[in-house]
Amino acid sequence: MGKGNSFEENLENIDLMIKNLESGELTLEESIKEYEKTMKLIKKSSDILNKAEGKILKVKEVNGEVILEEED
Repeated sequence: MGKGNSFEENLENIDLMIKNLESGELTLEESIKEYEKTMKLIKKSSDILNKAEGKILKVKEVNGEVILEEED
């Protein structure tokens, strides 16, 4: 997992980490480490999502022309 992972890659990694945790094959120490990594990735993904939501564009039509306006 690199720092440049996309939101979608993060979601896939989170899913795999959760499956790994649910497998019951990890030791307690391994489970704690995996849980910590998962929570960091969830936080990072949440930050990406919040940033994207701040850039949502509103589409409107003015005189037959489609215009994109950035929402605040």
